[in-house]
Amino acid sequence: MKIILVYLLAVLALCAAPCQAREDSETLRIEFLIASVENLEGARFIRNGHEYTGKEAAAHLRTKLARAGSRVRSAEDFITLCASRSYLSGSAYLLKLPDGKVLPAEEFFQGKLQQYRAPLRHTQTLTNLEMHLT
Repeated sequence: MKIILVYLLAVLALCAAPCQAREDSETLRIEFLIASVENLEGARFIRNGHEYTGKEAAAHLRTKLARAGSRVRSAEDFITLCASRSYLSGSAYLLKLPDGKVLPAEEFFQGKLQQYRAPLRHTQTLTNLEMHLT
């Protein structure tokens, strides 16, 4: 009986692990988003009225991501839960671009996510066309 219980718990643990973990592809998308602000020369990340460098913003976003844990399962979740607004004040995060334009961080990250996905869609379209031609 004890062996059956241990076996059952092991099976449940194996089944639950994929449900809790973030897919590698989503982790790559999230890291792409963070890197896009981290490497943005001359831009400032505005959080609760204070300006931060891209590197400071990236460190903050990584901390928020770690604290959010399993609640962030996709790049969209990351944008909504970590990269759009302050958890404490509710104030929207802003990005001041090198040209002086200020936009909501959510808009910036959504645009970056679309850019990330665009080459993938193009590659998938070419693959689908090749399959139909052969």
